[in-house]
Amino acid sequence: MDIQPSSLYAARFKALRRVSGQLRGRLTRHQETDTPEPPETLNLLIVDDEQSICSTLKEYFSHVGFGVDTAIEISDAERLIATGKYEVLIQDIRMGSAKDLGGIQVIKFARTHRPAMRIVVLTAHGTHEVENEARVLGVDAFLSKPQPLSQLAQVVRTLVATG
Repeated sequence: MDIQPSSLYAARFKALRRVSGQLRGRLTRHQETDTPEPPETLNLLIVDDEQSICSTLKEYFSHVGFGVDTAIEISDAERLIATGKYEVLIQDIRMGSAKDLGGIQVIKFARTHRPAMRIVVLTAHGTHEVENEARVLGVDAFLSKPQPLSQLAQVVRTLVATG
């Protein structure tokens, strides 16, 4: 049997295409089953009357993959809670003057309008009385400032994972 060179190449090319198609099919199926879905972005609301704290926390949490909004006024925080979708609220207790516990007002608003939202209090003015009041309102974590950002992020991740 005399095989022409062109027909030999054609037969090899046909076999190569068949094998290539089979490999492509296997790879595609493998990628479809082994590639995890991209994680859903978790959204945080950070409320603190100090702009520098809001900016620092926003930069850090944005860098590690969270969607972040901030508010330095109680009215802005309440508007964002009412209209946004946040998994976690990080709230300072003292808003404005040393005697103003406006953070408690925001926590009450959040519990009324978004009961499933996890709440972390981050304050430099935590007393046992204030902490007890916050816990009665359903705060999930009560942390003192300053707090290492990595530890704060771990608390947030744990709350979201268990929520």
